[in-house]
Amino acid sequence: MANAILQEKFPFLTLISHFNQEYLGIIQHADTMFLSMYVIDNTFTDQMKKDFLECGDEYWWGSNRQIPINLFLKDKFAQFKPHLKTFSRKDTVVIQGPCINVRDLVNKRIKRRTIILVRDMD
Repeated sequence: MANAILQEKFPFLTLISHFNQEYLGIIQHADTMFLSMYVIDNTFTDQMKKDFLECGDEYWWGSNRQIPINLFLKDKFAQFKPHLKTFSRKDTVVIQGPCINVRDLVNKRIKRRTIILVRDMD
């Protein structure tokens, strides 16, 4: 129940499990080998949590959600770089929340097609 309320209020947050320990934060990038995530941990002050959630909200509603948050917000999000953790993907389970993969951005590009009009001379 608490997870559903959290997801509704902060849809940009992701909850993962790594070796039976749960982590909450914003995923920077996830591929087949690694998952990099800005983790909210016990070193966050109340002001840092507020700033982190405001940045996440700005990212979620202001971007296309396909690029990593650190590229979208640049210097504004740089203060959270020490909280970026990388996990082995095979030992990590995404419990709920979005999972960003830069490769998806390349795969979803629209392919251009060339149409040639030929007039029938009959």
